[in-house]
Amino acid sequence: MKKILIMLCAALFYVSVNAQSYEGKGDSKINVGYEAYGFGSGIKATYDYGLSDLFSLGAGASAYFNDGENDYYIYARSQVHLGIALDFSRKFDLYPGIELGYLSSEKIGIGAYLGVRYFFTKKMGIFAEIGNSGSVGLSINV
Repeated sequence: MKKILIMLCAALFYVSVNAQSYEGKGDSKINVGYEAYGFGSGIKATYDYGLSDLFSLGAGASAYFNDGENDYYIYARSQVHLGIALDFSRKFDLYPGIELGYLSSEKIGIGAYLGVRYFFTKKMGIFAEIGNSGSVGLSINV
């Protein structure tokens, strides 16, 4: 039993040491989650691609289900990743960002947010973003 416990602790340590929230240039992330407020409540999916140690660009789509009306929002987004600059743990990233896109009600959508990511394993983590809209969900390394 003692050997099994030691092996389990070693495996958990290995997984947590290799978790990285943002790796810089070439890093790819997919976020999928629930959007609680902003243009409405609904589901959100985004993709981010690292351009450098500090900057990434991406795209996203949200579907809103409010009071019998269904809306969608398609947008481009950009982030500045402060986790590397502020020497945070490699599992944690703090990133302010902006987004610009098209809302189905024929409006232009502009937003700003502050996001955080925390990775439990090399591939899987969680994220939260607050600002003009708020969302929480899963973050996946691709």
